Amino acid sequence: MFYLVRHGETAWNLAGLQASYTDLPLTKKGCDQSLRLKPYFEAKNFSQVWCSPLMRARETCQLAGFEQRVEIKSDLTEWHAGDYEGLKAEDIRQNHPEWSMMTHGAPKGESPEQIQVRSKRVIMQMLEAEGDIVIFSSSHFLRALAACFLGLEPSFGRHLFLGSATVSILDHQNQIPVIKLWNFETS
Repeated sequence: MFYLVRHGETAWNLAGLQASYTDLPLTKKGCDQSLRLKPYFEAKNFSQVWCSPLMRARETCQLAGFEQRVEIKSDLTEWHAGDYEGLKAEDIRQNHPEWSMMTHGAPKGESPEQIQVRSKRVIMQMLEAEGDIVIFSSSHFLRALAACFLGLEPSFGRHLFLGSATVSILDHQNQIPVIKLWNFETS
């Protein structure tokens, strides 16, 4: 099984700003959310722990109890927001009414096609690994990863809400990729 964990709250999440490569720490609430993950994971045995290099994911991973076993993977970095970094979605939509990161990407950022390629690289590594894996990353990337795992386009991820410090599980049932759990709050 593949456990996906979105990082805890940041100030930019709270403000509704597009955050990708800006390296943001967790808020106090984000730290509290991340600490609540630890009891959930204590009884689980993971063969590998993967994490985005971004501070918010690393802090969440550490507070969840995995600071000693983590492997940082650059492919788990959030979807690059390019020119839209630090902007609110509603401000972007004033000039581009149909825009969403999941369907359009961002100028000077990553396109859905680029995210699909990156997601498929991660999925190949997931499928080659033995045992359960826990992956710490960010909302847009994890939603695109889940969509690609199911054999869908990254844009399907727009239908998958993912709250801060939540757990989702991808698995196979009868050799078919499935979402076993989505957006679970451990508290």
